Amino acid sequence: MMDVVHNIFNNPLSSLLVIGNLIIIESLLSVDNAAVLATMVMDLPEKKRAIALRYGIIGAYAFRGICLFFAAVLVQIWWLKPLGGLYLLYLFWDWMKGRSTPQKSDDYFQKEDNWLYKWTSGSLGTFWSTVLLIEMMDLAFSIDNIFAAVAFTDNIVLIWTGVFIGILAMRFVAQGFVRLMEKYPFLETSAFVVIGLLGLKLTLSAVEHFYPETVFVRLLEGHTGDIITSGVTVAVFVIPMLTSQLFNYPAKDR
Repeated sequence: MMDVVHNIFNNPLSSLLVIGNLIIIESLLSVDNAAVLATMVMDLPEKKRAIALRYGIIGAYAFRGICLFFAAVLVQIWWLKPLGGLYLLYLFWDWMKGRSTPQKSDDYFQKEDNWLYKWTSGSLGTFWSTVLLIEMMDLAFSIDNIFAAVAFTDNIVLIWTGVFIGILAMRFVAQGFVRLMEKYPFLETSAFVVIGLLGLKLTLSAVEHFYPETVFVRLLEGHTGDIITSGVTVAVFVIPMLTSQLFNYPAKDR
């Protein structure tokens, strides 16, 4: 653990970039996740909607906390990283597939088509089946975010720091990110492009196991690789915002 902390102080720029990117990714994905969860409670009575979403917030905190400990295991078992990379690439592909279907909204979730909801709604009722489905979605979202975090760095202290601050951001910064995404709706595209890039980086980590001494692996897994990954991530978010502000491309939502 002391070596991990020592590496942070030896590479402050890389560490700050990683933590900053983890906060951005966690916050943006949390806003998108919240939009999905909101659609799941729309058929409930108004008072029960708030209760179901409150359970969802509790579950989001709990599962992200659990996944923080899972991250320590993830960085130690080599084959979990490329497996997580393939999972992130699947999320990116599924999002792209959804974009190619005009009638499908990215933020809409048809819970009546879900096998868990169908299986439990008869015995538990619509409210508790919805709550159960929300908790399952919270778990899936938490796994998404931890895989994304590990793609930035293997430094467990940086992962814990960035994701923990991101968890706090879910509570205190969420509304700000909602307004930001309303003004710049293409930020959702940026978030999923980053997910795809992180999935590719994690998948390529399999090369490290089989060819650990190659120049490519030293670049991919070293501090230079962390800086490049963080820099590209910042560019994917910042450049479209700048061009939108200066040239209205991509177009802002007015």
